[in-house]
Amino acid sequence: MAHDAGRPAPVQAGRRHLLAALAGALAVQGAARAAEPPLSFGPLKLEVPFAPTNFTLIDTMLRIANVTPRDHVIDLGSGDGRINIAAARDWGASGIGYELDPALVRESRELAKVAGVADRVRFSERDLFEADLSAATVVTLYLGKRVNLRVRPKLLAELRPGTRVVSHDFDLGEWKPDLHIRLRDYGSQVFFWWIPARIAGRWSLDLDLPGGGRRAHDIEFTQQFQEVDAQVRTVGARVGLRDLRLAGERLTFIMMEEVAGVFTFRRFFGRVVDSGAAIEGWLRHEIPGRPTEAPFRITRVAAALPGPADAWTFPPKG
Repeated sequence: MAHDAGRPAPVQAGRRHLLAALAGALAVQGAARAAEPPLSFGPLKLEVPFAPTNFTLIDTMLRIANVTPRDHVIDLGSGDGRINIAAARDWGASGIGYELDPALVRESRELAKVAGVADRVRFSERDLFEADLSAATVVTLYLGKRVNLRVRPKLLAELRPGTRVVSHDFDLGEWKPDLHIRLRDYGSQVFFWWIPARIAGRWSLDLDLPGGGRRAHDIEFTQQFQEVDAQVRTVGARVGLRDLRLAGERLTFIMMEEVAGVFTFRRFFGRVVDSGAAIEGWLRHEIPGRPTEAPFRITRVAAALPGPADAWTFPPKG
């Protein structure tokens, strides 16, 4: 599969060496596992069997997440490290994999050396629920449905808005993906999400009008994961918002305004800034014959909790 322009091409020789090393290591590991007692997974006793993701699917996951050399990829349940190694080798990213099996952690470190990326990726023998996710720009998952649901509040509570999450085969329950694809030849699925900014609450917008004057708007956003709705109040016009879309920290919507039977549409393209205190961007006044563009700033007046209840809290209450 050809790589996008401007991105480092895969090192094919390195990939062949890595595949050979993986085959040998996995054969030895399989024989050793047959004779070993089951591993203890610590206080949470996670039972996630090691089932490696194939390399074509890994490439697809990293492409969907749009991984670049600026990214820090965290793989939860990293197995033999192949996702972090591919992200570093093929896309120039840094990263860390969290894995409970000490044998797999040792194997990951050796394979990173074989691939020549040991300076950019680390592997830690740690329970993923105790892992520090704050540095991630991309998080990858192949954990199973039950564990995905348990890790969901940790993702929402600890990751920054705009962080990309990509999962092999398993979704995050009622949190609908921003993108969902099925791979025809492999029978697999890939789910993708942006961590949404928390915009639930009251906001204030003072809007400069194209014909002169200024109008104040009071906006109330409600939120269920990235699904957003709004009520807006103002004086001197009937106003409504539609087509709201929250993608990470980016918010777009259309404002419909009616004054004395005359309708005006304004398209807003904004980004949540100042740690959630404001939304800034530009808007386009769709005035027939003379569309204009202008900057805008919406200021938070009061925060409210996004829904569903307790979905953004980690550790979970109780």
